[in-house]
Amino acid sequence: MKLLESLYNKVFINIVVHHESSNVYAEVCSKKGVINSYEELFDTKHLNEKMLSFINSLCKESPFYYISILDNSSYQGAVPTCSKNKLAFYNDMSDCEYKCYQSNWTYYTSKNDLYEIERSYEKIGIDLIYSPFTVLAKFFEDKIDTYMAMYVLIQDEHISLGVFKESQLLYAEHIYFDNDLENEELIETDTTIDLDLEDEGIDLEDVSVIDDIDSLDDFGDIEDLDAIDDIDEFSSGEDVEEELNQGLMEEKVSETAPDDFNEEYQIFTKIQKSINTFYKSSKYESAFVESMYIADSVGLSSDLKKYFEEEMFLTVYIRQIRLGAEIADLAKAEVGL
Repeated sequence: MKLLESLYNKVFINIVVHHESSNVYAEVCSKKGVINSYEELFDTKHLNEKMLSFINSLCKESPFYYISILDNSSYQGAVPTCSKNKLAFYNDMSDCEYKCYQSNWTYYTSKNDLYEIERSYEKIGIDLIYSPFTVLAKFFEDKIDTYMAMYVLIQDEHISLGVFKESQLLYAEHIYFDNDLENEELIETDTTIDLDLEDEGIDLEDVSVIDDIDSLDDFGDIEDLDAIDDIDEFSSGEDVEEELNQGLMEEKVSETAPDDFNEEYQIFTKIQKSINTFYKSSKYESAFVESMYIADSVGLSSDLKKYFEEEMFLTVYIRQIRLGAEIADLAKAEVGL
């Protein structure tokens, strides 16, 4: 089998689901490296005929192909222990699938959500499911090993964050939010206030868990990812500032005070609340957050950085992340390429 496998290239197909779309990124690799790469964005959150046709065409490149997906479950997270006796202290794991990461901490996700991912993509089959916390940990690997800071991965519907100290996770949270729903609620609230002020006399009214499934191999068989090549990250403070200048200088900082409809201010308040939870909870080892490293997959402006620096006095570094390419690197390490 190994001899046969060595005669063929390998294809790594990686799916990232966004708020209203799905990104499929693929690499065709030989032993020497990447031969070709492909990327398509589909206007759907689910596997439709166009996406199915594109993925099937990629699978024809080689009999050895691997389909990976970034876990977009709303109920997932990470806890600062690998001891099974201590997991319940941080989170009820009875309905979760979980795995220890490099003998330091544990990431988890809902069994029901994993089952739903498997069911939704049964026409193609999912080989590997990756937690955003493992993506975050690998993306900032050299910083996490050295700097005590908060590390944040921002997607359009999710924020995954963790406080790390010398590779050890101290605290983590996965925040799911629906921007459309939040904006609708805010609009409804504002309308109610206007009607009350104008005394219009209008009274506005407030507008099955499946059985446990067996442990999914796709999630439980993921090995520690020590073999991944070093990712090109921040080499120095000067490099960071240069990167920020190049990526953010074109964005104009808002001169007006932030309001509830400012999406980046909403992100700021959610992360600020999470930091306060870390400070106040007796469950977690106490530490003071002075720096924040943000992996940006959505194209942030400089406003978010400004909010943290001016309102919380944090030193903030932001770097763009291509989630499909990061998952491809994880998958390649998984199969030993």
